[in-house]
Order: sequence, then structure tokens, then C-alpha cells
Amino acid sequence: MSTAEPVPPGGQIERVGDLSEEEILAVITPLLPRAVQTPVGTGDDCAVLSFPDTRTAVSTDVLVEGHHFRTEWSTGRDVGVRAAAQNLADAAAMGARPVALVVGLVMPPATPVAWVRDFAQGLAQGCEPCGAGVVGGDLSSGESLVVAVTVLGDLEGRAPVLRSGARPGDLVVHAGTLGRSAAGLALLSAGPQVVAAVERGGGPVQARDCLAAFRAPVPALAAGPALADAGATSMMDVSDGLLRDAGRIARASSVVIDLDDPDDLPDMSFLEPVAALMTEGEGASARTLARSWLLTGGEDHGMLATVPAAAVGSLPADARVIGRVLAPGAPQARALDHRPGVLLKGEPARERAGWDHFSRA
Repeated sequence: MSTAEPVPPGGQIERVGDLSEEEILAVITPLLPRAVQTPVGTGDDCAVLSFPDTRTAVSTDVLVEGHHFRTEWSTGRDVGVRAAAQNLADAAAMGARPVALVVGLVMPPATPVAWVRDFAQGLAQGCEPCGAGVVGGDLSSGESLVVAVTVLGDLEGRAPVLRSGARPGDLVVHAGTLGRSAAGLALLSAGPQVVAAVERGGGPVQARDCLAAFRAPVPALAAGPALADAGATSMMDVSDGLLRDAGRIARASSVVIDLDDPDDLPDMSFLEPVAALMTEGEGASARTLARSWLLTGGEDHGMLATVPAAAVGSLPADARVIGRVLAPGAPQARALDHRPGVLLKGEPARERAGWDHFSRA
């Protein structure tokens, strides 16, 4: 298939509305990564994948313009990286190796062809760390940009790691970063002048990293299978905030998760200078804001897992212990009145749990 863009009579191509579906595919397809385990790739009604393990991890996520991204904040490449990252992280959090993505893309006719090209390059960038490929999908015209991605992961003989396997006595571990995407969103929400100043080099260097973390997150993909190999009893990626996602594991496993003091985590020292920029240097307010980002901010897509205490020596290098699993009836869990849930150093969290797509609050 040719990579050349067809040019309509008398003009330069600028919008996808100037092209047919096949012509748009001719722009996108050469830019997409190919999956190794694909006897039949794009171009037919279905791709065909080959998995040595008879089980396949499958998940789908949707990104909607105006809800999950804004074109004035993020480039097409950013959106492509983000769409890949959040889906690849879901497969990794099951203990699987992400192998392939299927991508559905809805675009208004006025969408620039350059945006579509950048989006495809972003998908390729997001897939590169784990070697996954894009094996198919669909295009449609619509009123707003919508990206729907399905991931397929190879368990490679591992048992899938569920949310429901945490046991009292396990350690809670996390691999990746916490709070940076939320801090990046806060910077973007503060307005273009703040963002421009940060991008010119004003403010702490951490602020630029936080902008990048929101626009194009880099999840700890390798840590998922590594934690599974280390004996993880439960796992998920942190997409909606540490408190909310730890609560999901606690409820699924009927346990209490007691997290360590967030002030002791290295993420706090990273986030505090950014919070100080947002609060004009007020120490107590900055610390409170950084703490909120760390505990309730989502979309960093780090791996949150529970592991037996004996497995602590087998953890991947980027995983750190951030808490412990208790039985609901344990004396240390009395603040929850014998119910599954999450504590911070034995006390209920003051912060609200995190992101909910349908919350009215």
C-alpha cells in the first residue's frame, strides 16, 4: 500500500473529509507497528493472532475529545501514546505481555490529516516499549474525535492475576509513578499562560515532566508480568487514583489495605515543587495539593499489586512496598468497622477516592 497521500484536483490535502476511507488508511497503515504473533495482519476482515498460551487477556478503553483529551492541550501523537498506554497497562496488570491493539477512530470531516498521521505515530511510540503491534480497527466520520482501543495480551503460561486474590499478610507494592498526570492536568487547567511559562523553562523542571505525564503517559508495562512472576496475588493498573483502585482490590478480595504515609513516598518530594508553583509557594497548601495528586490522581498507569511477604526479594527493581493487607477483623483495621476498604496509616483517608466517569460530584 502506498504511503503517498492522494491530492485532490486543485489543492493541498488538509482535512480527512477530502479523502476516502481507503486513502486515510493509506496514510495511517504504514506508520503502525506490526505484531510479531500475527500470521494475518491488516487488510482483511479480521487479523489472525497466534498465542502459544490458549488464554488471551482482552480489554477495551475509549477516549472522547473534551472528556479525556483536548486538542488544544495534546497533539495527535500525545493522544496516540495515551490511547496505547492505558490499554497496554490493562493487559500488563493481568500479568500478560501486551501483544496487539485494535483501534477504532471516529473523526469529524474537518480533522487535519496531519493530526491523523501524528496519532498513528503516537500509537507506534506507545507500543514500542513492549513490542506490541496494531493489527486492525475501523474508521468512521462523526461529530467529535473518539478513540476506542482493544488490547490483546499473551499470558505466556502465567495464571491471570485478578483483583480478588489479596490475602491478609500480603505486602502492597507499586511500580511506576503516582500523581504526575494529575499534576499535569492541573497545570493545563491553570491556563495557556502557565503552560507556556513552564514549557519555556519557568518553574521547576518537575512541572514539564508532569505535563508530559498527562499528555503521553509511560506506564510500567514490564512490571506487570514481572510482579506476576514474583507471585503477585492481586494486581491492577492505577488509572483512577491510588485510593480508588486500592479500594477496588480491597473490596474484590474482602480485605483491608493499609497504605503507608504518602509523605514518605518519593513521589511526594517530586510533586511538591509543582504544587508550590500552583499555590504560590504556600508550604502547607502545597503539601496538601501534592498529597491529593498522589492519592487521588489517575492515569499514570503504574502497577498496584499485593504480594506475599516472602516475595519481597523477588520484586522488580522499580517496585516499592507502600502498605500491607489486613483482615477486616484485625485490630489495626477497626477504623473501618470490620468492612473491606482502605486506610492510611490505620486511619480513614481524608481525601476523596479519585476519578469516576459518572460521578455527579
